[in-house]
Amino acid sequence: MSDPVLQAKPILERFRLDDRVAVVTGGGQGIGRAFAHALAEAGAAVAVADLHAQNAQRVADELTAKGAQALAVQVDVTQPDSVEAMVATIVKQWGKVTIGVNNAGIGQWIAAEDMPAADWDRMMAVNLKGVFLCCQAEAKMMLPTGYGKIINTASMSATISNTPQNQAHYNASKAGVLHLTRSLGAEWAARGVRVNCISPGYTRTALVQDLLDTPQGQTVLPVWMSMTPMQRMAEVTDLQGAVVFLAAAVSDFMTGSDLIIDGGYCAW
Repeated sequence: MSDPVLQAKPILERFRLDDRVAVVTGGGQGIGRAFAHALAEAGAAVAVADLHAQNAQRVADELTAKGAQALAVQVDVTQPDSVEAMVATIVKQWGKVTIGVNNAGIGQWIAAEDMPAADWDRMMAVNLKGVFLCCQAEAKMMLPTGYGKIINTASMSATISNTPQNQAHYNASKAGVLHLTRSLGAEWAARGVRVNCISPGYTRTALVQDLLDTPQGQTVLPVWMSMTPMQRMAEVTDLQGAVVFLAAAVSDFMTGSDLIIDGGYCAW
């Protein structure tokens, strides 16, 4: 009988992403930027995709300065044609897409009874429809090859209902991402494409800071910290190990899974 422990590559080699091609949506700032850097440092060629082309280019330049292969791509994840064009641009540049990190998202605090339907629609379009469109386009490249890694950014808000801020539409959109991840992970598992997600807790990003700078935001941070066992927000670097793990061969037996990285918030 063969011995898988003795036959396997050394563990750190199985974390390497050499010869892989990744795309990170929402890669122009915050968590997406941190993901792009992590994947590039692990050896992948990285397409930084963002609605704002200048942000994507800035991050791509940062990766190039590190000696990585990088490409900036403008994309509107709510538009199928734009998503398909993004993938086509990457394939034209590097011939394949093997890692899809679908991270683009928005947030908003608003009482449910006051929420315009347009706010609900926009949240779902970016946070849920956008993730699906990207998964679909990436999988079309991966399924014929029999291998690929798709990593979606969900949130601990997919599992719990946040307090004291009101964000029912955000929570619902992220719960949708979580179940979409499970559904696609099961659907594509036998064809070699793994689909998992990362669920950050409260993380220090420009998006979160914009919310904290509102009048309501002045009152929420002490509540968050009182409910977080580690008593701090995450830094974007706290999430980098998870994206490399899910992108690498070391996690090949995982699909439909969710990694909650929240400083223990969901443990209480």
